[in-house]
Amino acid sequence: MNQSAKSRTVAVHDNRITRYLFLFSIFIMALTGFGQMPIYKRYYMSDIPGLGWLADFYITRNVHYLGAAVLLALLSYFLFDYFFLQRRRLKISQTGRLRIALLAGIVITGILFVVKNFPVHYFSHEIIIVLNLCHLGFVMAFLFVSLYCLVFKKRWTISR
Repeated sequence: MNQSAKSRTVAVHDNRITRYLFLFSIFIMALTGFGQMPIYKRYYMSDIPGLGWLADFYITRNVHYLGAAVLLALLSYFLFDYFFLQRRRLKISQTGRLRIALLAGIVITGILFVVKNFPVHYFSHEIIIVLNLCHLGFVMAFLFVSLYCLVFKKRWTISR
C-alpha cells in the first residue's frame, strides 16, 4: 500500500470515528437533556432495568455537561478542519448552514444555562423560561432537520 492510500485510509477512518462520536454525543445530549425534565420518572421509563440513573437530576446534569464538553470539542474540530483544510475543496450546503445555525442556538442557550447556574449571576424567572423554551426549540428543530437530512440524504457540505 503506497503512502497516499494509507493517508486516505486514515482520513476515512478518522472521519468515521468523529462522525460516530458526534452522533453518540447528540444522542447522549438528547437523552440527558430530556432527563432534566422529570419525564423518565413520571412515565416509568426509569423503572426499566439499567435506566434508573435517568431519574436522578444530578447524574443527568453531569452527564449532559460531559456530553456538552465532547460536543463542543467536536464542533471546534469540525470548524478548524473545514476552515484550514477543506474550505477550498468543499462548501457548506444550505441544509448544513441551517444545522450550523441551529447548533449555534443550542450552544449559546446552553452556555447561558451554565452561566445561570453560577451563584453570582441572577436571571429572572421570565428570562429562564424564555431561555428554556429557546433551548428546547433549537434542539427539537435540530433533531427534525437532521431527520429530514438523513431521510433525503442531504449532506453538511458539497463539492465546489
